[in-house]
Amino acid sequence: MELRDIEIFLTLAEELHFGRTAERLRISQARVSQSIKQQERRIGGVLFERTSRSVRLTPLGDRLRARLDAGYREINAGLDEATAVAQGHAGTLTVGAFDTHHQDVAAVLDLFRQRHPRCELRLREVLPSDPFGGLRAGRVDVGLLWLPVREPDLVVGLELFTERLVLAVSPGHPLAGRDRVDMEDLGDYSVVYPDGPIPDYVWEAHTPSVTPTGRPIRRGIAVATLAEAFTAVAAGDVISPIGLDSAASRLRRDIVFLPITDGPILRYAPVWRSGGETPLVRAFLQAAADTQKTT
Repeated sequence: MELRDIEIFLTLAEELHFGRTAERLRISQARVSQSIKQQERRIGGVLFERTSRSVRLTPLGDRLRARLDAGYREINAGLDEATAVAQGHAGTLTVGAFDTHHQDVAAVLDLFRQRHPRCELRLREVLPSDPFGGLRAGRVDVGLLWLPVREPDLVVGLELFTERLVLAVSPGHPLAGRDRVDMEDLGDYSVVYPDGPIPDYVWEAHTPSVTPTGRPIRRGIAVATLAEAFTAVAAGDVISPIGLDSAASRLRRDIVFLPITDGPILRYAPVWRSGGETPLVRAFLQAAADTQKTT
């Protein structure tokens, strides 16, 4: 029995009307009758009782319908899944971001999931001290990273969101009693710096090497993670600019966060490997672009 004949049989078993079955399958009514007759000859039994007023399944037809229905649905599901994979809309997409920034692109993630329910979307944390490591190792397909990114093997997409910086200091620090600070204040104290392969030009966008008047900003303790940075700041040894989102999610008694009046604005965009623009990556970028249009 051909797959099309199974479809005709199951549709007629549901509609119990030759005309509606033909219309639904976009074939002629004669084709429906011919298919059913061929199936009955092949099986050697009557599948439908036909009168001038009605069409009914025979006990044999009802039994055949019950056995074929599950298998037909499974076959169609397998074909749909194979088509989705071939078109790049199934599989796994891993998105990397700094700490709490998955919240900043929640709308993008939701839209992507709605459009591609067969795709498994995985989220991984990217360390600020090593923003490109996950991409280059293949652990991350798309990274949501702060700009600039000037790497020959990486491609940068459209800006998605921005983030202000605040200054993290210990409660006993001389700046702790202030309502706000400016970047010139950083020239009087040591700041944390990243212990990792982050390029200097990328870190410069977060914590400049000099103040607006050209005074050097001293490097203090090297840290690999945000947790290490907070530990060093709480001890009173150093201060550090921190993204506002990270600060807001980690209110602590041993750290004071101060607005920076003239601090850098971090700009974030999707970044991916130049040889790794898969259909799923393109689908994610499209979801990001469409989300930006509605905000």
